[in-house]
Amino acid sequence: MSKVAFLFPGQGAQSVGMGREACDKLPAARELFDCAKDILGYDLAALCFDGPAERLDSTVYSQPALFVCGLAGLELLKEASRDVVDSVAATAGLSLGEYTSLVFAGALDFESGLRVVKTRGEAMQAAADATTSGMVSLLGMEPDAIEKVCDEARGDGILQIANYLCPGNIVVSGNQDACDRVAELAVEAGAMKAIPLAVAGAFHTPIMQSAVEQLTEALAVATVSAPRIPVISNVDAQPHNDPEEIRSLLVQQVVSPVRWEDSMRHLLGEGFDLFYEVGPGRVLRGLMKRINRKTACEGVTV
Repeated sequence: MSKVAFLFPGQGAQSVGMGREACDKLPAARELFDCAKDILGYDLAALCFDGPAERLDSTVYSQPALFVCGLAGLELLKEASRDVVDSVAATAGLSLGEYTSLVFAGALDFESGLRVVKTRGEAMQAAADATTSGMVSLLGMEPDAIEKVCDEARGDGILQIANYLCPGNIVVSGNQDACDRVAELAVEAGAMKAIPLAVAGAFHTPIMQSAVEQLTEALAVATVSAPRIPVISNVDAQPHNDPEEIRSLLVQQVVSPVRWEDSMRHLLGEGFDLFYEVGPGRVLRGLMKRINRKTACEGVTV
């Protein structure tokens, strides 16, 4: 019998039209969007279904949208394969997706989770607006080589690895001039490609430090419980049961690298052999193929 884990996507997976199928089919999914409208103060369903894409792509809106759509995807899977949902023995989410994982695992309730995610998106957008910064995906380079070009390109600013996604796909993040320099230097140093990402700013670096206080306050008033199944933290690629530790790690997450490859290798090492990417897009399935081509990763697209 397979050992099953659920994976939830993060920013970048959003697209106009997401969530519509779940809402059309299932009252439980529609209820999530109705509740979100009351908490957020705007019609999230209309934004997800009809756009515009420019607004949906904004950090303020994409984070709540992906959080709710991931949970709507769960409702689709419950309807189609309740036995699969009941068999899940661990979960992980990429950056924002960790909050979706925590709700699925019972560590956060939906409303509390959405309120924290709302604050997170607003605080990270504000931090990004305060400093001209960005992120660059470097393909075909080893971490040590990337550290070296970051040292060369950094100057007086901030530039560091932000996402360890899979072999040959690492994202760096920092001040915009440093990102421009590292893109050029990385190709000269042997990178297959250096791709600037369409994001608001330098996520998962100290440039997000101004978001820490707001996120800390939001998590302090949220009820956090021990999860019923392991939730793998982005910060250290390990599960945690203590609610205070979970709060602390969620705060650290916005200024620390995402260790996605290590998280997946932790689950593989624990014997997990069947994964489901639940939510918009197929990014996590692609990463799993690069981490372990033989491992099955199904999709539950919303």
